[in-house]
Amino acid sequence: MTKWVYAFGEVKADGKAEMRELLGGKGANLAEMCNLGLPVPPGFTITTEVCTAYYENKGELPADVESQTLEAMAGVETLVGGKFGDKDDPLLVSVRSGARASMPGMMDTVLNLGLNDQTVEGLAARSGDARFAFDSYRRFVQMYSDVVLGIAHEHFENSLESYKESKGFNLDTDLGAEDWMKMTETFKSIVADKMGKPFPQDVHEQLWGAINAVFGSWETPRAITYRRLHDIPDDWGTAVNVQAMVFGNMGDNCATGVAFTRNPSTGDNRLYGEFLINAQGEDVVAGIRTPHAITEASRIESNDDRYSLEAAMPDNYQELQAICDKLEQHYSDMQDLEFTIQNGKLWMLQTRNGKRTAEAALKIAVDMAEEKLISRDEAILRIDPASLDQLLHPTLDPDAARDVIATGLPASPGAASGEIVFSANDAEAKTNAGTDVILVRVETSPEDIHGMHAAKGILTARGGMTSHAAVVARGMGTPCVSAAGSLRIDYAAKTMSVGERVLKEGDIITIDGAAGQVMAGKVPTRHPELSGDFATLMGWADAARVMKVRANAETPDDAATARKFGAEGIGLCRTEHMFFDAERITSVREMILARDEAGRRAALAKLLPMQKDDFFQLFKIMAGLPVTIRLLDPPLHEFLPHSDAENESVAAALGVSAVEVAARTNELKEFNPMLGHRGCRLAVTYPEIAEMQARAIFEAAIAAGAETGQQVVPEVMVPLVATKAELDMIKAVIDRVAEEVQTEQGVKFDYLVGSMIELPRAALMAGEIAQTSAFFSFGTNDLTQTTFGVSRDDASRFLGEYVEKGILPNDPFVSLDIAGVGQLVRMGAERARDVKPKIKLGICGEHGGDPASISFCGETGLDYVSCSPFRVPIARLAAAHSALGGGESRTA
Repeated sequence: MTKWVYAFGEVKADGKAEMRELLGGKGANLAEMCNLGLPVPPGFTITTEVCTAYYENKGELPADVESQTLEAMAGVETLVGGKFGDKDDPLLVSVRSGARASMPGMMDTVLNLGLNDQTVEGLAARSGDARFAFDSYRRFVQMYSDVVLGIAHEHFENSLESYKESKGFNLDTDLGAEDWMKMTETFKSIVADKMGKPFPQDVHEQLWGAINAVFGSWETPRAITYRRLHDIPDDWGTAVNVQAMVFGNMGDNCATGVAFTRNPSTGDNRLYGEFLINAQGEDVVAGIRTPHAITEASRIESNDDRYSLEAAMPDNYQELQAICDKLEQHYSDMQDLEFTIQNGKLWMLQTRNGKRTAEAALKIAVDMAEEKLISRDEAILRIDPASLDQLLHPTLDPDAARDVIATGLPASPGAASGEIVFSANDAEAKTNAGTDVILVRVETSPEDIHGMHAAKGILTARGGMTSHAAVVARGMGTPCVSAAGSLRIDYAAKTMSVGERVLKEGDIITIDGAAGQVMAGKVPTRHPELSGDFATLMGWADAARVMKVRANAETPDDAATARKFGAEGIGLCRTEHMFFDAERITSVREMILARDEAGRRAALAKLLPMQKDDFFQLFKIMAGLPVTIRLLDPPLHEFLPHSDAENESVAAALGVSAVEVAARTNELKEFNPMLGHRGCRLAVTYPEIAEMQARAIFEAAIAAGAETGQQVVPEVMVPLVATKAELDMIKAVIDRVAEEVQTEQGVKFDYLVGSMIELPRAALMAGEIAQTSAFFSFGTNDLTQTTFGVSRDDASRFLGEYVEKGILPNDPFVSLDIAGVGQLVRMGAERARDVKPKIKLGICGEHGGDPASISFCGETGLDYVSCSPFRVPIARLAAAHSALGGGESRTA
């Protein structure tokens, strides 16, 4: 018989930490905490395999799950002493999700399950606190109705707010036992009105309703979106954890909270978190009440005059600190814990590796390596290369004027400006239309995930450092300010007010997630300074990696930025970008409009000194590092005017008629220019263009070498090669120019001529092309286009749907299609090295900055990757992951 249910409780458990694929992260860690002897309320885990069966059987659970669940429930009853459904001594349970990868807030939870009109009386009698019992019952009715019955929680919240207003109450804690009795009846009447039948009183009906709802929540839109954003496979499924309830809302010697063993925003090595006395866990994470700091140090730093856990419950605090230390040592990672204190006794409800900002991740990894808790290689592998993006974005200029209108908690670092929007849907729509937005909410919920992902920043009036908004924003690297309590947000009027000051939807604000500030208007930013822990970890990564990392750069600013971020040369200089400069576009157009070679050469002579200076600047900045310069690639018509007014302007500048300009423009137009007269085909037709560029490259190399004292070995790259004959012809032109320059200047220099491999035929014929080529650079942007037969410029219209429907695992222009395009890259590399074992191989498409694609490059044996300057650190770390076996290339 298949074992579907695994029990845990006291100091033993059926499971252990290594069983997270079967038990999910929460279930595996609950079992592990039991095995470590920590105080964990007893319960059981229904495995992820049941979730798989649930969907395979169209919502039906395997037959023997029920019997195993009832047997496990009986075990919990024995350990706790109560009985599920008993009217005098009722056992209450929580029902929670637990996937193998943490998905905070994305799936459903039901607390206080087992309460009904009879058991609530038993709970009141046993606890001696009717207020607590009926508060728990109304919470259960509201949560169960939302999660299982599909009745939106707003119906209950609105009813509660109306009641409080009628009584003159401000806080939930102002309500007494009779008030909660009335609210419970009101909540049940809402259910009866919406459902046409009473709220379920059978505790077993409640249990199976909740279990099925948790399994069902795996396929909710918010869970699907979260999995897509975090690359979590759809077929993993979730486990369900059923656990005896412990209560933090039974009085002033009860509390509930969330703790991190290190600060998840900064990485500082000290206990960090929040808690509430006389509350349940949902009150902390949902932002319904603003929680207190756990430690005195955090309380003082935040200028909070309220008590901390350390001051209010010192014995429980000391026990929590000891457990945190034990769990961090055991898991060798920063832990995120949930705890409840019931009548003075501490209970641990969860531990997991805590989500953290990129800054914190770096500090934690480096500190733990230096503490000998993990190795340096483990520290490298702990950092997701893509997460470094969080460190590479601008922060607010400290010298800029700030019109601070409100302050809150610094929930997720970074700065962002944008137009105010008040709904997730509006955030997504405006972002798709090209507008930067700040999502402003009273508090966020999991349903807001799509808008939170779209927004440049998130601002909430409620919540704490561990609220939904804070946790999700930190995970996405999105700046967030929470608990800005002075804000008054009116969704209906679409306004945000602070005192007498009112801002409306569309107004621009800036938030500083590191300082917790909200400012009116747009505040200038500056680029980050990367040092300290970043430099330490990147030094370790550089020592571990094999592949070199270059940058795609064609301006001095790009090149300087690339060097600052650790680039080891330029892997792609797109010379056509230089031609669009306002000072030289006229000469480019003169060259294109010329009717004969002599006219073209005259125009090219004007461009030569400009190109030479371009290349001189790059060579000088790179100071002897390799620089790969691609000859002119795009179709010539791209440089010509596109309107009558522009035709007139160009004609006037060149002293020709507008009719002649328009005629030449029409003459150069192509039905499919990306597969037309471009790349090496231009050099075959107009070799004088390649001559000019080659001369500019070689003369600049000599000048830069003389100035810097560093030998420059330029790499001349011929684009869109399909045949060896094309490359032979163009290389002959380049070689001839090199000889001429060496003769003219009396200086000998080395240089390389190579080819971009960006056509399927070039990959297939790589062995032949390699006979002429000194290096290959796989241009995966065009190789993806030509392999799929898809225009990158048009693909966004439908590729998203392909990914959503499972036709493609991801956008192949973002992450390399390993199965198809990758096969061509691997084939090209193998065939080239069969002919020329020492040939240098690299990649220079946008995929050069994608960690999964970089991992594939490492597996394939490429010598380097080249990416945009701001992605150089990501590529350096991803290359180290690949070398250490921690990279993960997608195989489909």
